[in-house]
Amino acid sequence: MILVTGASGNLGTIVVENLLKQIPAERISVLVRNPLKAALFENRNIKAHIGDYSDKASVIKALQGVEKLLLISSMGADALQEHINVIDAAVQAGVSHIYYTSGALNRNVKKSLLGPLADSYMTTEDYIIASGLKYTIFQNGLYLETIPFFIGEEVLEKGIYFPAGDGKASFAKREEMGEAIANVIAEQGHENKIYVTTAVPSHSFGEISQMLSELSGRKVTYESPEPEEFENQLKEFGLQNEDIYYSQILAAIIKNQEYNINVSDLENLLGRKPTDLKAYLKETFLP
Repeated sequence: MILVTGASGNLGTIVVENLLKQIPAERISVLVRNPLKAALFENRNIKAHIGDYSDKASVIKALQGVEKLLLISSMGADALQEHINVIDAAVQAGVSHIYYTSGALNRNVKKSLLGPLADSYMTTEDYIIASGLKYTIFQNGLYLETIPFFIGEEVLEKGIYFPAGDGKASFAKREEMGEAIANVIAEQGHENKIYVTTAVPSHSFGEISQMLSELSGRKVTYESPEPEEFENQLKEFGLQNEDIYYSQILAAIIKNQEYNINVSDLENLLGRKPTDLKAYLKETFLP
């Protein structure tokens, strides 16, 4: 039996859909918080458990009879402790193999701006390795689907206004990351492996503006403002504080080269080349 946590989220949904292409629904179970979403899985013969990372007892209950566990990383304020709860529960329940979605971070950066999130990724990886469980860790890059959020839908007319400087980042389609993860879980092997699941090479937002210029035949500019100026502009646009914070922190992280990744296992795990950045920009902004 396989248990997918966070199964109703964007990545979890993709993983489940791809698992269904390879193994019977009766061998798949999910952990979700919402009973209504649980019912949707049950209607497809997928066993659904109601639970939460912070509720260790609910996780232990869901893990009874489970051999393979996919732990999709939490984005909560107490993510590290939530991960520890799930890992401890997996050990207690006798899970054989744990799979974890971490982050594809540039380990050469001397001072990270990710704060607790970086600690969550790296410390969770270490905790899994020390747990004695067989493990497979997926170090995911940024989703290509975040680019429209960063640069706006009217980028061809207004240009790119984003404080990422000359920082580079690796991006991959969420659908392809989820497919690769499902491929690994559905197969035997992959024990005690760490895979970098993103597309290479990394690109800067200056390069993104150049690609859009080439694709559209018009000049798409790139301006990297000061963080305070960027924040004030977003406030004028009426963005929620949470979205402003997310934009600012991701811009700072990219500027700091923390997602500048130049190696990847995604092509091998997919069995084909992943969608490259220019192709994504074409299909998204010039359909």
